[in-house]
Amino acid sequence: MLTRLAWLALEVKYLEQAREFYAETLGMDVRSRCDREIVFAAGETDLVCRRPESYPRGGLHTHYAFSIPYDEYDGWVDRLGETADLTEHQFGSATSVYLYDPDGNCVELGQQRVAGPGIDGIFEVVLEVEDLERSERFYADLGFETADVGDDRRRVRMNGPMALELWEPHLGLADARGGVHVDLGFEADDPARVLEAVSDRVRSVDAEADDRVVVRDPDGHVLTVHS
Repeated sequence: MLTRLAWLALEVKYLEQAREFYAETLGMDVRSRCDREIVFAAGETDLVCRRPESYPRGGLHTHYAFSIPYDEYDGWVDRLGETADLTEHQFGSATSVYLYDPDGNCVELGQQRVAGPGIDGIFEVVLEVEDLERSERFYADLGFETADVGDDRRRVRMNGPMALELWEPHLGLADARGGVHVDLGFEADDPARVLEAVSDRVRSVDAEADDRVVVRDPDGHVLTVHS
């Protein structure tokens, strides 16, 4: 039902600090900038860093993962390790490295089958939720499929346009936390059909048109779906 992750928005206090981290440390291109926000290119997905001056605010302490080519991983670890405390973790044949941005978001760079060079997409976003079963049903109706469930049922991993992890409050790898009031943008062939699938369970409908709908999920995360 959802075909692509168009953007992930984060809340930041200072745009220049965000620019230094994402553009200089991580080498991401700036797509646009204004007084309120700065938008970086993560492959075909936008990473939006936004000051908390209006709604939607963008996610706080969000854990998410950038895609990098397999053969670039060692170079990234060498460069980032010069200035940051890193944590590494193996997932089958792929390895990820974790570090924190200036606003406390846990940034993962993980080996994926992408062309690169450099950061080439966002392959995972973690949301904090109050009720795992409720959120799992909600996102299943948007087309996500459950791929993995934590042993103590504190997290659920679902696959869709990207991997979506739903976490009850806890500390994960590298002391990561699920994001609160996260702002996600998706593309879909039929936004009205998306709204129809979950209209009885959204917290609110903030905008509704044939080519664009904006809703808040049961935990207040903002989902914009456009064609």
